[in-house]
Amino acid sequence: MPHASKFPPAHSPDWKDWRWQMRNRLRAPEDFARHFDLSETERTAIAHAAGGQHGEAGTSNLPIALTPYYASLMSRTDSEDPLRRAHIPREDEFLISEGEYADPLGEEKDRVTPNLVHRYPDRVLFLVTNQCPVYCRYCMRSRLVGKLDREHLIPMSQWEASIAYIKNNPAIREVLLSGGEPLALGDERIQWLIGALDSIPHIEIIRFSTKTPAVLPQRITPGLIRALKSDKAIWMGLHLLHPREFTPEFIKAADRMARAGIVLTTQIPLLKGVNDEIEVMKDLMRLCVRHRIRPYYIFQCDPIYGSSYLRTPVARGLEIIEALQGSLSGHAVPHYVVDVAGAGKMPLAPQRYIKSEEGYHHFINFRGEEAKYFDSESAALYDSKYDPTASHSTASRN
Repeated sequence: MPHASKFPPAHSPDWKDWRWQMRNRLRAPEDFARHFDLSETERTAIAHAAGGQHGEAGTSNLPIALTPYYASLMSRTDSEDPLRRAHIPREDEFLISEGEYADPLGEEKDRVTPNLVHRYPDRVLFLVTNQCPVYCRYCMRSRLVGKLDREHLIPMSQWEASIAYIKNNPAIREVLLSGGEPLALGDERIQWLIGALDSIPHIEIIRFSTKTPAVLPQRITPGLIRALKSDKAIWMGLHLLHPREFTPEFIKAADRMARAGIVLTTQIPLLKGVNDEIEVMKDLMRLCVRHRIRPYYIFQCDPIYGSSYLRTPVARGLEIIEALQGSLSGHAVPHYVVDVAGAGKMPLAPQRYIKSEEGYHHFINFRGEEAKYFDSESAALYDSKYDPTASHSTASRN
């Protein structure tokens, strides 16, 4: 028997209105029970997380929310549906494993204002809001997002303090706007932010980290595109997970941004049972390049509290990258990165270099075939530098 739905059809004006989508998000246990056949572990975890939204003791820090649009992409009956697994809580997220942290990237030590993180020399992370249309169960900032009390809402005075810091540090060339979800802000606030950053001569790039096009594509309106107009380069790092997100609505939103001159790239968390199959990731990369989205990062899932059920082994990530290298063109293959607290992003790739011998570098390709390249002067140096038995200091902050 089909589930009863309070939502209008996809062609209606309400469904196409991003503010209506935000107002009608699934938040309460009864909302989820109405739209999904919940497993027992989901039902228990939803009740636990929903209590946390109202400040009850002993409950999850991370709230629950789904836009009606994004919920419509999920299976109603299969609790192992990839998108559902990543966004509907289950009891596993209350189990803390070794190596998990509230702040897995070590951002707190690099805060220079209440909502500005200066981790790398030439760029800063500007946390402009703590609210999101949808709350991912693997969120690296679950300690911060979703809180509605006055203490956690970000006042304009904090924005102004962050802008002042950026103005006073001419080494900063790039500002990454994140949160929370920066595109959940209204057009006027986004336009104010862009204008403030536009006025700083040493800023060259304004970059957004956003999941909105995938979970709320209705938000990419002509008004938003006008608010994003800037003399600087605008980049959008799109948080994508699965080929199923490439709906007509998402494709229209991506096309609207690309036609406005916004550079589109990806940031894709690698998640167990969601996108850790080679063919799934191949399809996702092909869809990205077809729609003018440059595959940029696949991130190893950050070790936040309770994330072990979603984390793949690093070895699996390397297998996936090796398979992509063998079957897709270079511009369709992203970097695979582990973000390590206190150290930064660590790119990982399959080892193609074997050895140097008699002036030749020896390599192995994606088919397992050996090849060699003559380079007598640097082969021995390379072999020494990258000898795994040697002791080298390679820590860096890039």
